[in-house]
Amino acid sequence: MTGTGADGRVERIRHVRQVRRYLVQIPYFVVLLGLLVAAVLVLFDRWRRGAFVFGSALLLGAVLRSLIPSSRAGLLQVRGRFFDVAAMAATGTLILWLATSIDPLGTD
Repeated sequence: MTGTGADGRVERIRHVRQVRRYLVQIPYFVVLLGLLVAAVLVLFDRWRRGAFVFGSALLLGAVLRSLIPSSRAGLLQVRGRFFDVAAMAATGTLILWLATSIDPLGTD
């Protein structure tokens, strides 16, 4: 990547674009990691904690989607900003409410 002249600039631009493609997905991967942790908790019979982590991850996704510009939202961007934030926030809130309101029946 130490080219000179126009070829070097083109190579650097390609490299920067490639790195940007990965960096723009970091918020999505953070939310996805939360969802994976929730799935593991549910698999180990900790459904209440898993549901709480799942709802929290969705709320985090809603916050990130509302704060990050659309050009940098990556895969968090599905529809318009308002729809994305409203859908994730409503679903996350509902899951958190369910996780905290249902009697555990002897499980955690």
